[in-house]
Amino acid sequence: MPNKTMLDVLTKLGQQEKAILVKMEPDVGSAVGEGVKVEAHKEIRDFLIKNGCRKGKPFFFEYTFQIDLNKSEEELLAAMKEKTRYNIRLSQRHGVEVVEDNSNQAFAAYLKLMIETTKRQRFYAHSPDYHQKMWETLAPAGMAHLLLARYKGKVLAAWIFFTFNNILYYPYGGSSREHKEAMPTYATMWEAIKFGKKAGCKVFDLWGCLGTDPDPRDPWFGFHRFKAGFGGKLIEFIGTYDLVINPQLYPFYNLADAIRWQLLKLKAKLL
Repeated sequence: MPNKTMLDVLTKLGQQEKAILVKMEPDVGSAVGEGVKVEAHKEIRDFLIKNGCRKGKPFFFEYTFQIDLNKSEEELLAAMKEKTRYNIRLSQRHGVEVVEDNSNQAFAAYLKLMIETTKRQRFYAHSPDYHQKMWETLAPAGMAHLLLARYKGKVLAAWIFFTFNNILYYPYGGSSREHKEAMPTYATMWEAIKFGKKAGCKVFDLWGCLGTDPDPRDPWFGFHRFKAGFGGKLIEFIGTYDLVINPQLYPFYNLADAIRWQLLKLKAKLL
């Protein structure tokens, strides 16, 4: 929860580093449509604005789905959409095998499928070097885990998961176009749910979605619909705020950032 001490420390650090801003996305969220304490969120927003923050361009999704891992497997399956349960059973009938494999070979398979998927979907994604550094940092710390879905001797899906503070996160993954009829991604998600329960996690955060009124034309709509099928609660976060360190340069930073993202999106479409 943001407080004055936290902002003072971040301001001092930003000044020392000659930063233009410090981008913050507080882990403050509530389930949509469940009578949440909106006023409490308003107080936090007002506090941030009053103390030198401005509503910033989102770095991450303001919505996500969260699955309660305290429930039994039977309860979790019952909460899913019928089509999702069917596809999980279909993957089981096909004999899709999902295993945790944190080897270098498994990471290479993940990287290959991740690159293949982003090119196919024409998404802008982090570079392979980013993923390599992420894995080399978080895997030895016991935070990052790889799940591979195999079918007929081939790796059809490879997903990375994070565990932190009793929460399982699904940030990145890739899948093949081959044998889509075997539903390897549904098998992977179901095994991830069971993995999280065994690891003692209380919540499975699916790392972002489109929100309350998703646009079918949005490039992320397919991922949103896939995640929604697993029966998690729709969570809305408080959003992104910039703690402005240099007010003179801040408008120029926003302009340059907007141009940069337009170029990155254009590059992704041309690949």
